[in-house]
Amino acid sequence: MTTPTMPSPTGSADSAPVSAPATGRAAPGVPLHSPVIDWFDEHARDLPWRRPEAGAWGVMVSEFMLQQTPVNRVLPVYEQWMARWPRPADLAAQPPGEAVRAWGRLGYPRRALRLHGAAVAITERHGGDVPADHAQLLALPGIGEYTAAAVASFAYGQRHAVLDTNVRRVFARAVTGVQYPPNATTAAERKLARALLPEDERTAARWAAASMELGALVCTARNESCHRCPIAALCAWRLAGKPEHEGPARRGQTYAGTDRQVRGRLLAVLREAHGPVPQAALDQVWHEPVQRARALDGLVADGLVEPLPDGLYRLPLS
Repeated sequence: MTTPTMPSPTGSADSAPVSAPATGRAAPGVPLHSPVIDWFDEHARDLPWRRPEAGAWGVMVSEFMLQQTPVNRVLPVYEQWMARWPRPADLAAQPPGEAVRAWGRLGYPRRALRLHGAAVAITERHGGDVPADHAQLLALPGIGEYTAAAVASFAYGQRHAVLDTNVRRVFARAVTGVQYPPNATTAAERKLARALLPEDERTAARWAAASMELGALVCTARNESCHRCPIAALCAWRLAGKPEHEGPARRGQTYAGTDRQVRGRLLAVLREAHGPVPQAALDQVWHEPVQRARALDGLVADGLVEPLPDGLYRLPLS
C-alpha cells in the first residue's frame, strides 16, 4: 500500500456514506476545514488502527469492531486479533468459529462471522490484499456503504463522505443549526456531506477523520464541550443560542434478562470449550428453559453455533 493509513472513527454502524467526485467549485465547508483538521492534528487519539503499520486490513478490522462498541472495549480485542491474524489470509485459513471465539465479549458476534467472510473473499478474489476500489469493497460480504467508504477513505486516502453518527451530529449543529440529526440519515444530510467535502482528495480523507473525532470527543451527544471546539465561533447552533431539540429518542439498551444476555452466556461456554459441548452444560447457563432454547435456536440460525448429533454443540467449522 503506497498511501499511509488514514485515521478511523471511534465507532459507527453502516449508515450511508457516498463517494463525491470533485466539482471544480470551492466547497462551502472551506471555513470549517482548516480549524477542524488543525485541531485533529493536535488532539487526535493515538489508536493502533490509525498507525501506518495497521494497513487497510487493520482499518477494516477496527471498523467491524467499532460498530456499536466503544473504543476502550475494542482495543484489547483488536490487538489480540491483529497479532493472531495480521493479514486477511491468516483469518481466512481458520474456521469461522475461531473468529467467534476470538471476538470474546465485544457483543453482536455476527460481526465476527461477517469479518471472516470478508477475509475469505479478499483472499480468494484479491490475492489477500484489501481492495482500494470502493465498488470492490462494497462487493465484499459483510461490507455496507459506511464500511466501504471508511476503508477507502481512512486506509487509502480517497475522497468519500463518510457519514456516521458523530459526523451527522457535527454537521447538524455547525451547519444546519439543530441540536441533533434525524433518527435516520436523510438525503439532505448526504447532500450536505458531499457539499462540505474538500476538493483535494487527501484533504477530504483527513476531513472525514477529523470531523468524526470532533464529534466523538468534543461535539458529543450530551455535555458538549463548546469551549474546546475549534469551530465554536462558526457553529450555527451555538450562534442561535443552542436551542434545545428533542432529537432522536435515546432509549437505554436493556441487557439483563434479555435473549441477548442468554445468547452471550451460551456463547461464552462454547468459546471456552475445546470440543463439542453437551446440551446439559448449556442448560446450566440460564434457568428459564423456553428462553434458553429460543436463544440457542437463534444462535444456530445465525450460523454462530453448529448442532451435532447426540445433543452436542460447537462453534462453526465451516
